[in-house]
Amino acid sequence: MFKLTGNKENQPHMERYMRNQFPFLGLKTPERKVESKPFIRSSRQLPLAEVFTVIADLYQRDAREYQYVAIDTAYANVKRLDFDGIAHLTKYIQVKSWWDSVDAWRKVLGKYVVLHPEEKERVFNLFYQHENFWMRRVAILLQLLEKETLDTRLLTKAIEFDVDTENFFVQKAIGWALRNYSRYDPQWVRAFVAGHSLSKLAAKEGLKVIGEN
Repeated sequence: MFKLTGNKENQPHMERYMRNQFPFLGLKTPERKVESKPFIRSSRQLPLAEVFTVIADLYQRDAREYQYVAIDTAYANVKRLDFDGIAHLTKYIQVKSWWDSVDAWRKVLGKYVVLHPEEKERVFNLFYQHENFWMRRVAILLQLLEKETLDTRLLTKAIEFDVDTENFFVQKAIGWALRNYSRYDPQWVRAFVAGHSLSKLAAKEGLKVIGEN
């Protein structure tokens, strides 16, 4: 069975950083990646059904680092996934949810839609208008890896659905998505902010790079 080591000196700090929501082994990211690299590399040789079993096992473990390894394993195998595989993995976004795991899963999904742009809207619809706000955060941030290929129609839909949602993580996501896209198309972001009644947080974050607040 795959196991990570730990560092008790790091445990309290790492747990406090995550608001004491999860127990930690105390293994920081660089060390975790070194320890898990052979395990993740070997996953690429497994049938996908076994990869899903591995991810399920890791997600059931208490220490937070194992959820990180599960997500890293999914990312390492994203080129092998089809839409059904992606849809299967989205359930984990709602398990032991916090910004760290949700945003890490978003990278897996974002990579998938870059590889399969024809399925972007289909993936987007897994999250759009979902009752779970973490899932909707993914809808907002799904295209964070993109520039000229970003679909402003989908981004607009995601933001407008949650424009009045009084949730820090949702509003922060709106600002993050706009700020990121402003590096590529500042005029579109200016017009979007001007044309929508965004929260102060979302507007401030969205305009931060282009310096208009």
